[in-house]
Amino acid sequence: MAVDYTVIVVYLAGMLAMGWWGMRRAKSKSEFLVAGRRLGPAMYSGTMAAIVLGGASTIGGVGLGYQYGLSGAWMVFTIGLGLLALSIFFSARIARLKVYTVSEMLDLRYGGRAGVISGVVMWAYTLMLAVTSTIAYATIFDVLFDMNRTLAIVIGGSIVVAYSTLGGMWSITLTDMVQFVVKTIGVLLLLLPIAVVKAGGFSEMKAKLPTEYFDPLGIGGETIFTYVLIYTFGMLIGQDIWQRVFTARSDKTAKWGGTVAGTYCLVYALAGAVIGTAAKVMYPKLPSADTAFATIVKDELPVGVRGLVLAAALAAVMSTSSGALIACATVANNDIWAKLRGVVKRDSEEHDEVKGNRAFILIMGVAVICTAIALNNVVEALTVAYNLLVGGLLVPILGGLLWKRGTAAGALASVVVGGLAVIGLMAGYGILANEPVYYGLLSSLVAYVVVSLATKPTEAAVLAAWRERLAGRGSEPQSEPVPAHQ
Repeated sequence: MAVDYTVIVVYLAGMLAMGWWGMRRAKSKSEFLVAGRRLGPAMYSGTMAAIVLGGASTIGGVGLGYQYGLSGAWMVFTIGLGLLALSIFFSARIARLKVYTVSEMLDLRYGGRAGVISGVVMWAYTLMLAVTSTIAYATIFDVLFDMNRTLAIVIGGSIVVAYSTLGGMWSITLTDMVQFVVKTIGVLLLLLPIAVVKAGGFSEMKAKLPTEYFDPLGIGGETIFTYVLIYTFGMLIGQDIWQRVFTARSDKTAKWGGTVAGTYCLVYALAGAVIGTAAKVMYPKLPSADTAFATIVKDELPVGVRGLVLAAALAAVMSTSSGALIACATVANNDIWAKLRGVVKRDSEEHDEVKGNRAFILIMGVAVICTAIALNNVVEALTVAYNLLVGGLLVPILGGLLWKRGTAAGALASVVVGGLAVIGLMAGYGILANEPVYYGLLSSLVAYVVVSLATKPTEAAVLAAWRERLAGRGSEPQSEPVPAHQ
């Protein structure tokens, strides 16, 4: 295991080094939060794929393959479908807005204060997303070093907080590119073929497993529908995803680079399900499906390769964790704290803005680590996050992009009614039930349409300014400093 440990340690040291390097580039708010809006197609595709394919997609995807066979790919597959839909239909318009958060988009579109409450909902989502990713460190470090759960969370979380705080989005982009390469090599090029060969090939897998393991719909139609509702639609509106769209050099980069990343997700989904199916052949009676990934890596891979694949799992967790962390801090600072204080920042405060956002990443990072230590159930935390996101924010965001009659009052009612409905239904039906997101989304839609039609249309001047921004002709926000070297 000495070689495997060396691979992991070198990898973690590299992450910190890139954080230090990124700090030298993050001199303005734009560079710190959205990498100066300068990423080309290759870096954009890699970093987008890295953030959406986290620990749940890697460890959880293999676990679903172990439990359901090839149909276990559906969870990650719907994530890829959501990214494709975002990239093809919405990303170009989103990139042209030149904002930093989803809530800023809502304020632009509706000319009202819906952004404050939506910011609270989005903050809760990004916080829980960061927490679930941080909890996953315990699983990986336990396999590597037989480490105490709390210590594993503190070490893994501290590394992510360190490089994210130092260089912001530049550091996260650089580390995500490394993580994308490591995941591709570790999971797709090494673990996938080795797992299939160790299981005796596809013919042996089919001979030893029930036929439903090879049924594309074996996981169940209702489960697939719920995945689409939560993950596909969640990809369309999450701050962590939109903040990556904002990094694109142009609207074409956002559209086509995201399409490549979405296609990669579909391949990754199938790979995880196949690995899990192979693990079922080799280890038919594991105590938990979620241990399938760690078991096959620990027992079947040669020295060195094992370290690289474990680094791939660590990369998957770190990419999602860092993306969610900077999204959480951005929302907390720009959508909640600044608005509560009534602060209007000036160009001359460029350095203060960078320091302020850096401080919020550090504060949110500490909060994420402490929350992760206190919580145990990753699935429940992730479900709460996505139920709030989809139930509270999907309708006003997509409504603002697609329906000009939507109003600020309608958007606010939609966020409040949908969010409260989801919370109440989770309390009644249970966190993991399907009903909260179904009925929460429906109530959000009804509130949006009814209140919008019952109130005065959005002012013509607000809609005109909105159309200018959508067309890419609007001016940058006043708080956007322009670096001298651009």
